[in-house]
Amino acid sequence: MSDTPFRPPSLVLSTIGLSLATFMQVLDTTIANVSLPTIAGNLGVSANQGTWVITSFAVSNAIALPLTGWLGRRFGEVKLFIAATLLFSLASLLCGISQSMGMLVTFRAIQGFVAGPMYPITQALLISIYPPQKRGMALALLAMVTVVAPIAGPILGGWLTDDYSWPWIFFINVPIGIFACSVVFQQMRGRPETLTRAPMDYIGLITLVIGVGMLQVVLDKGNEMDWFESNFILGGTAIAVVSLVFFVIWEFTDRHPIVNLRLFRHRNFTAGTLALIGGYAAFFSINLLLPQWLQRQMGYTASWAGLATAPMGIIPVFLAPVIGRHAFRFDLRVLAGLSFTAMAITCFMRAGFNDQVTFAYVAEVQLMMGLGVALFFMPVLSILLSDLPPNEIADGSGLSTFLRNLGGSFAASLTTWLWTRRTTMHHAYLSEHLSLYDPTTRAAIDNLHATSTQQGAAMLNNMVNGQALMMSTLDIFTLLGWLFVVLIAVIWLAKPPFAGRSAGPSSAH
Repeated sequence: MSDTPFRPPSLVLSTIGLSLATFMQVLDTTIANVSLPTIAGNLGVSANQGTWVITSFAVSNAIALPLTGWLGRRFGEVKLFIAATLLFSLASLLCGISQSMGMLVTFRAIQGFVAGPMYPITQALLISIYPPQKRGMALALLAMVTVVAPIAGPILGGWLTDDYSWPWIFFINVPIGIFACSVVFQQMRGRPETLTRAPMDYIGLITLVIGVGMLQVVLDKGNEMDWFESNFILGGTAIAVVSLVFFVIWEFTDRHPIVNLRLFRHRNFTAGTLALIGGYAAFFSINLLLPQWLQRQMGYTASWAGLATAPMGIIPVFLAPVIGRHAFRFDLRVLAGLSFTAMAITCFMRAGFNDQVTFAYVAEVQLMMGLGVALFFMPVLSILLSDLPPNEIADGSGLSTFLRNLGGSFAASLTTWLWTRRTTMHHAYLSEHLSLYDPTTRAAIDNLHATSTQQGAAMLNNMVNGQALMMSTLDIFTLLGWLFVVLIAVIWLAKPPFAGRSAGPSSAH
């Protein structure tokens, strides 16, 4: 970034253009969640295969993140922003016209990859155009966009899917992306940039892509291929392990690593990053599981599932600016601990759901979770950056974002696998005593007033399926609740002060 102060003709227009692109990109991490049952049905695949729409985006997005710094230095930050946003819009168009799940997953992977640099570059450009005393306000605005977009995603996705068709959840990005690009180009084309030709760590990049990509394939395909009974899963696991071990060794020894793993020598960075990965993975799992359960078990439409999950965004919208202004008056571990406590309590409340739960109660629990979301990002990010020297803050921000996105992607696959596995287990347990020769079973079938024994047996089996799915869902919410409890202990491994070298861009020295 050039040391020459640059001010665009209109700070307001520049901020709108940059924020719109970030809103669009972050929106796409959740907009497809409520539409997954519809997309899977329309393209003729199972619900499990439908989650590839989420994981393909998240994995490729995570892989592209470490390239941001190198691309920005090589081509310039404004050019990188415009190229990434235009390519994102094109990939969105291709997602919308996909005719098969294979095509959709491929274009979602491309969309995720080109989206990788968008958030960090937006953050860098915003910081550069605001005077130092107003940078905190710029970052608070970006934080608000980052919190609101995942909440708006399910509502917008549900409305577009129900009232129009699922391709529109992708088509909507095209005009937004073009508008954002034109505004930023007009406002920032005169910004001076210093370009450098730094060497690219190709070996690190290749081993990262192979290791992370193969691990994701193993997680996604393991359930349907009977895990380690399959030679494909065994071979894929071996490739993933060897690639990732080689990647870690290489990154510690290379002079210009694509991912600076030496940052983990800092205590607060390690504790904060672990809390960020665990908290975001659990948060991602809730946002994936709840809308699907509401549709599959409770019969909600995509729109109503989106509306039921949306109240999570109400408290963060009002609280985020206040937390940004006053957080450093408190021990940030207390704020992060309160966040994990609120999210744990709401998970345990969901673990008490049944098939009679009301829309109002689901929304009320989501509203409470909003308190946890509001207290999560800013304190945890501040803690993990707090003991990094100024020249490592950019690397630390990039690495933590990379690992956070990777955690969300793996959480999507593991949640889907566990949901299916526990449902199958509960179904086997519930049905082991059912028999057409058992008087109790016969009486239950008679009470269903079926026209035939076969129809009655099918109706009874559907009831068992529903109960098994319900029990499996409650198991996962209980597990997520305990994960948040563990994270309360993890964040207390960090040591104050937290406002020193990296309280914010303007205070780093």
